[in-house]
Amino acid sequence: MTTIEAPTTGRYRIEPSETTISFATRHFFGLAPVRGTFALREGVVHVAEPVAASMVRVTVDARRFDTGHTVRDDNVRSPRFLDAARCPDITFVANGVADGQVARGTLTVRGRTEPLDVRIDEVRAFGDRLHIRASAEVDRYAWGITAMKGMTGRRLRFTLSAVATRDLGEA
Repeated sequence: MTTIEAPTTGRYRIEPSETTISFATRHFFGLAPVRGTFALREGVVHVAEPVAASMVRVTVDARRFDTGHTVRDDNVRSPRFLDAARCPDITFVANGVADGQVARGTLTVRGRTEPLDVRIDEVRAFGDRLHIRASAEVDRYAWGITAMKGMTGRRLRFTLSAVATRDLGEA
């Protein structure tokens, strides 16, 4: 069930310490589940009137990819997959919200930018703070990340749980 509460217009800073970006995929020819997280470096939400004109910008730290399996994590951060040493930032930018529920934007991974729709599953306002839940499915092949076809999941399902604080200086 989607719960969207209309927040107060303005600029909100997403709190990295109160944000979780988790993912699920499969590996070993689709037989075994893999779950993990990415760390948010920074993010901002501009709530506009009308809401359709709102924007989001998020930067994720590719170097902080974590599944709890050191060998796999080092491999994914390597040039074979994320190339995190050369391209440490993964960015999502959306300059509009369709039907109040889909942030239409672009995702940049390893310097390659492709369209991505992020479904807004929940927005709850608590004074000057927002709690946001969103989700997306990413086909890594669209970003040219094709190593280990068959052995490693092609699609990743992402879930974002974030808290954002309104910048009162931008009211």
